[in-house]
Amino acid sequence: MDTGMRVALHRQVSSGSLKESGELRRQSSLESPRTGRAATRFLFGRQSSMDPNRRRGRSQSPVGLAEDLTVPDNLDATMQLLFLACHGDAAGVEALLRGGVDVNSINLDGRTALHIASCEGHPDVVRVLLTWKANIDARDRWGSTAVADAKCYGHTEVYNLLKARGAKIPRNRRTPMMVSNPGDVPEYELNPSELQFKKGDEVVKGVYQVAKWNGTKVHVKILDRECYCDQEVMHELTVLEKVRHPNVVQFVGAVTQNIPMMIISEYLPNGDLSSCIPRKGKLHGQKVLKYGLEIARGMTYLHQCKPDPIIHCDLKPKNEIFDASVDAFSFGFILYEMVEGTHTVHGKSSEESGHTIRYDGMRPSLKNKLRGYPPDFKALIEECWDTQGIARPTFSEIIIRLEKIYAQCMKQGTWKDSLKIWK
Repeated sequence: MDTGMRVALHRQVSSGSLKESGELRRQSSLESPRTGRAATRFLFGRQSSMDPNRRRGRSQSPVGLAEDLTVPDNLDATMQLLFLACHGDAAGVEALLRGGVDVNSINLDGRTALHIASCEGHPDVVRVLLTWKANIDARDRWGSTAVADAKCYGHTEVYNLLKARGAKIPRNRRTPMMVSNPGDVPEYELNPSELQFKKGDEVVKGVYQVAKWNGTKVHVKILDRECYCDQEVMHELTVLEKVRHPNVVQFVGAVTQNIPMMIISEYLPNGDLSSCIPRKGKLHGQKVLKYGLEIARGMTYLHQCKPDPIIHCDLKPKNEIFDASVDAFSFGFILYEMVEGTHTVHGKSSEESGHTIRYDGMRPSLKNKLRGYPPDFKALIEECWDTQGIARPTFSEIIIRLEKIYAQCMKQGTWKDSLKIWK
């Protein structure tokens, strides 16, 4: 069982400008998993009805594709399908499908043959694609569907065909972070179609839910609509992309070019600390120090990031994230909750407790006698929540003191069964 503790970074992360690090480039979700090369962009013919830079007339491809029905030799199977759909060659499209080409193949912009045929107004091609069970509700990267494209370009017959099959016009699914130039799509961007939620599970905004991304379990947070224009969210994603530490929850990617917008992070099967405390009550002394050290190491990494430190400003058991002493202040209450097995203020949530502590100056009393802990442990907690930020220890100092406390407890034989604290 994974008992490791990682700091979760999310809202209210604060940092200065972070320069591009020399780490390995992440693979785009629209790249080939085998070659790492991006899928081909389909540029001839009409573009998505929601593309802000769409061309209403036909245009020549940058590779000089001819406007006849001769399929260029340099096109892969997907592009051949899109090419023939664009030119209205129903027989050619069906031949490719019989040859094994996926009817729902997409190009770099997430557009299918059904999108293309609907844009160009080719009902015969649309009928063939529907016969082969094309996904009638497939959305391209701008959020457009085939029926929306047909309506936009005035292709009534195609529009009626799709509506008869149950197609619906999507709402405007543009987000404030959507870019018009595909080259400007952030490297952390994930294709939402690659995320699979468990059937029957209600998708709740604002909380992390378990999903699968290309077969790997991940945690997905659906952002509230009011966050879409929040500059802090945009800045946060830029910061998260660069954070790498074993005691900080790993950022996997985000969905910013489609609605709903999402943040995807690594899956931790044991949940967060706030769910553990009510379930198990106060934690054993070994785990308190182990978790405390791991959180402190993650926070030390964030505070020492170069060229600018990252201040969490929202460090609490639920997230285990104006100067660095703010995080030390919160850390003291995390230690308290692990020792006491209850919220800082009885009967109140962490958020409500924080308000009482901040504005009323309240400090909880340690009800347990801290048996098994040296006096320095209680002193450390009290120093962390000192009213004067300058008096609070740094996380580097916290690590040293926690390691000494653990060593003292082991030397005195306080705990019979030792639990290794990773150095």
